[in-house]
Formats: sequence, structure tokens, C-alpha cells
Amino acid sequence: MLNISSNSIKHLDDLNNYKSFVILRSKIKRKTLLKIMCILLFLLIIILFFPWTQNIRSNGNVTALKPNQRPQTIHSIIAGRIEKWYVQEGQFVKQGDTIIRISEVKEEYLDPNLIERTQEQLKAKESTVKSYMEKVKANDNQIDALINSEILKLEQGKNKLKQASLKVQSDSIGFVAAKLNMSIALEQLKRMQELYEKGLKSLTDFETRKLKLQETQAKLLSQENDLLTSKNELINAKIEIQSIAADYQDKISKSEADKFSTLSTMYDAEASVTKLQNLISNYAIRSGMYYILAPQDGYITEAIVSGIGETLKEGAEIISIMPASFDLAVEMYVYAIDIPLLEKNQKVRILFDGWPSIVFSGWPGISYGTFGGKIVAIDNFVSENGKYRVLVAPDAEELAWPNEIRLGAGANTITLLKNVPVWYELWRKINAFPPDYYKKTESAFTTTKK
Repeated sequence: MLNISSNSIKHLDDLNNYKSFVILRSKIKRKTLLKIMCILLFLLIIILFFPWTQNIRSNGNVTALKPNQRPQTIHSIIAGRIEKWYVQEGQFVKQGDTIIRISEVKEEYLDPNLIERTQEQLKAKESTVKSYMEKVKANDNQIDALINSEILKLEQGKNKLKQASLKVQSDSIGFVAAKLNMSIALEQLKRMQELYEKGLKSLTDFETRKLKLQETQAKLLSQENDLLTSKNELINAKIEIQSIAADYQDKISKSEADKFSTLSTMYDAEASVTKLQNLISNYAIRSGMYYILAPQDGYITEAIVSGIGETLKEGAEIISIMPASFDLAVEMYVYAIDIPLLEKNQKVRILFDGWPSIVFSGWPGISYGTFGGKIVAIDNFVSENGKYRVLVAPDAEELAWPNEIRLGAGANTITLLKNVPVWYELWRKINAFPPDYYKKTESAFTTTKK
């Protein structure tokens, strides 16, 4: 006994009757125990200098590496009523297989001949568009005829204008000649009067000269009247040309207005045609949505709705499907303080739930039942659980993951960091220091063999 307490028990019983106390009191046995303790202490000191791999432990679950390989729900794009089921839960389906058939519930689509009737409306509108096109062509022909007629009328008016202009010139020359004849006749009458007064000419000659003067005056007045008439005709010819241009411009403008009005109506009809074509296409596509098909090869996992005659809303979930082929991955969740320690392609050891394993987190080399992985993605935003999601894919250099693992299974991950001595790791744990942060960097200088 160690005799630490002052209360002795020697008087209660003879300790020699107990084999354990006899062995402990033996000096030889004491030396053996001391040797064993020294050996254990020596081994403990050696172990303290063993390399220890720092790590981050976290929980996660098995998922698919690609989004299209994860379980998904199939929705109904349109509202409808369930008419027939073609699958059952657990059944394997191929891409394009019919899962369920629904019928129409909206009143605007209940007509069984909806597409045919809409096509008839489309034909009528197309005929209307053709009629408007013919009317536009007729307006174009009418405008062309008016333009040609205007050209001819203007040419005719210009000819009249030219004729009137030449007639004015001719009458002007005749008027000048008549004025000259008048002045000559006056001079001749004056000389005849002088000769008559001198008795050199008879009264008959003098009266004949007066008559000649009157005839010359009459011709002058007639020529002046012709000149004024020619000038009026010239002015009328100019007015007629302007009138022709204005009249035909008014007719052409009316024809063009009629044409543009027809074009506007035709464009509205073409818009109606396009709208009807769109409706026919939508009706055809909608009729194909009555059969809900499998988007990819997979297994039917759960029917969210059931029965016959149940009404579905637009976008309602109908059934869930698990893809037949997928690449396994593990999504683990780590605290924000550990995010700076992680990077892509970093090594991770994984323990799957239900898979036998013996784990030494600091010595991954002697662990059994763990599988290798590499970090392929790190979220930049915190998840709902307050941690950051990290996606881990299988490591091609390690043992392949078991085929028995299914999506959704639990997993514990060990993210491997820096190698340090065991005593350093214990000291870090006692002081609550974070693991060492480091990244592998290439050396600035490289050596080459000659």
C-alpha cells in the first residue's frame, strides 16, 4: 500500500492472504513494473514525434456530381385531369416512355376540333390578305395610269402654250406692221392734202387716201385685238397646265391614300394570320402535353399524386424519378473558419455510413475502410444550415467507391491538411489554434540536368 492515509487497515485483515498485495510488495515485481512504465513512457515520447496529418472533420451525404444526374420531380406543364397511369413506383423507364396521360380542363381548349376550326379561320384570313394584295396592285395600276395620263396632258398643255406663245409673237409682229402702215398712211394723207390744196391732186384722190387711212386704222385695231386675244390664250394655256398638274396630283393623292389604307388593313390581316398560326402551333404543342414522358432513363421513386380523375394545376409535381446512371459525389458542410484552408483538388478521406472502417484521422495511411476523394467545388455563399457546401468527387488515383453506395447516404469526411508532429498537434489543440494554413507553390528557380 502507498500509506497515504493515516487510517490503517492492517488490523482489519491479514494482507498476506491476498495474492495481489503479495505481488506488489515484491521488489522484483516492482522493478518489472518500473521497466514497463519506462518503456511505455519512451514509446509515448517517440509517438509524440510521429508525423500527424492535420485535418478537418465534417458530415455530409452522398449526391450526384452533375445536376442532371440527381433525383428530380416531373411536373405538369399544363392544368389537367389524370386519366391513366402507365408506370408504378420502382419501375425502370427509358427516356420518352409515357408516364401518365391527362385530359383538358380549361373551357377554351375543350373543343375536340379546335385545331381544325382555327385552321379554317386561318384560311379565311389568308384569303382576305390576298384580296387586299390584289386591291393594292389595282391601286398601283391606277396610280401608274394617272401618272402616264398626267404626262400626256402636260405635254398637250405645253404644246398649246407653245402655240399660244408663237401666236402672240406673230400677232405682235402683225401689230407692229399695222402700226407702221398706220404711220405711213398718215404721212401719205398729209402729203395728199398738201398736193390737193396746191391743186396738184384731185378731190377724188384725196378722198381715196382718206379711205385708205381708215382701212389701215381698221387693220391696226383688228391686229391689236388679235394680239390681245393671243395673249389671253397664252395666259389660259399656262393656267391650264397648272390646272392639269393640280388635278392629277389630287387624283394620284387620293389613289395613294386608298392604297395605304388598304395596306394598313392588309397588315392587320397579316397580323391576324400570324396570330392564328401561333395559336395553331400552340394548340398542337399543347395537345402533345397531355402525355407526360420520362425526361431520361431512370427509376420511378414516388408518385406524388395518385388516383384517376384528380385535377392537376399548372406546374404541379406529379412523380419523382431517379436517373439510372450517375457519378457519385459527396457534399460536405464546413464552417466559415475552415473555408480558407480548402481549395480545389485537395485530398479528402471519406467514411460512408454502414461501411465498416477503422479510422485514424491523423494517420490516413493506416486507416481502413476509407475512400479517397478530391474537392471539385466550393460554394461562395453560406447554406441554410450556416455552413458552406463543398462538393467532393472520387479520386481517380485511389480505390474506387463501392457500387452499393446510394444517393442520400450519410458520409463523414476528413479533409487532409499539413503534416505536423503529434506533439505540435496536441499543443495546437490545447491552445485552440486553427490548423496551419498553407498552399503548395512552385519554386521560383528550377534546376535542369545537363
